[in-house]
Amino acid sequence: MPSFTYKAITESGSRVTGTLEAESADAARLLVAEKGLIPSSVRRTRSGGGQVKAGGGWAARFTAVKPQDVILFTKQFRTMLSAGIAVVQTLEVLENQTENPRLRAALIDIAQDIRQGASLYRAFLKHSAVFTPLYCNMIRAGEISGTLIDVLGRLIYIVEHEFKVKKDIKSALTYPVIVLVALVIAFFVLVLFVFPNFISLFRNAGVSLPMPTRVMIGIHAILTHYWALVLPLVAGGFFGLAVWFRTTRGRLFRDTMLLRLPILGKVFAKAAMARFASIFAILQASGITVLESVEIISGTIGNAAIAAQFDTLREKLEQGRGLAEPLRSARYFTPMMITMIAIGEESGQLEEMLKEAAQHYDDEVEYSVSKMSELIGPVLVAGLTGVVGFFALAVFLPLVELMQKSMAGM
Repeated sequence: MPSFTYKAITESGSRVTGTLEAESADAARLLVAEKGLIPSSVRRTRSGGGQVKAGGGWAARFTAVKPQDVILFTKQFRTMLSAGIAVVQTLEVLENQTENPRLRAALIDIAQDIRQGASLYRAFLKHSAVFTPLYCNMIRAGEISGTLIDVLGRLIYIVEHEFKVKKDIKSALTYPVIVLVALVIAFFVLVLFVFPNFISLFRNAGVSLPMPTRVMIGIHAILTHYWALVLPLVAGGFFGLAVWFRTTRGRLFRDTMLLRLPILGKVFAKAAMARFASIFAILQASGITVLESVEIISGTIGNAAIAAQFDTLREKLEQGRGLAEPLRSARYFTPMMITMIAIGEESGQLEEMLKEAAQHYDDEVEYSVSKMSELIGPVLVAGLTGVVGFFALAVFLPLVELMQKSMAGM
């Protein structure tokens, strides 16, 4: 069985080292943890006397950081801070614990910045590709209020919940996407390989062609004779949209259109309301003022169309008009959300009402996602029927006329 040397931290914060045998590095870490220690480094001992660090190399430095990695890091981060271990020392331990090379590199940089006097928020903000704006602003809220450990606990809930919601939405959309891809492929096969056989038949027979047939002939001509022009135009269009969507106006247009989608729009709107209420409640519990909370939420709501309304909202808050009254003129905030905020302000229980609203819209999102799965099926069937029906009309209408012409000539 392989031998491992380890460095660990006791509950009192002192460092200890030791050697043990285990089947793998993960098993070694588990054995160290069972001793009541926090492992900071686990290295496998080579037979020649040297040591090799358990973990990946620099080749995987730019691998994606999954939400599960961030969730696990946040839980470990909070646990060690709760044990009274200093931030820098905690980060040093966790950079040796994490399996993800990109996350490890970010933690090394964050620890270095904090040693040089940077705030935790600024250090995390430099790695926005790993830690979202919401994550960084929650760290900021914890630093400002002095309740970082509590804020991390609430942050774990938010990250886990949003990961679950996104996973449910992706799961609900998997089948429709597969069907749409198959439908597009089938359409191109019919246009490029099946329909040309009928084109020559119709032209030789001299029958008048109805509109569906002429449309299909036009599509076939474009795809066969102008594909060298169409492909660059389509690729350039997608690339241009991707670049434009990164601009302020592009994000605003995209998110506005998403909220107007027939089925998905309501899901996105309810998810935004749930996120707004949940984050606002956490910021209120952390001692952040309403004005500062609105500023933080503006950058973390996740929808540019809703975030754009916070600029006007901040101006009205500065005039001392409360929160519910300015929200009444906001386009995407539901009457229920506004009413619950108004009741919370009047009763002095804004935090509790926001938590209730967040729970309500969380349930609404879950219900809407399940309902969306039921609604998408009929929509896909209708779309498939429309495509097949259009192709059938393009083929059979001229055939019917051809048969009638043949019978009249007999």
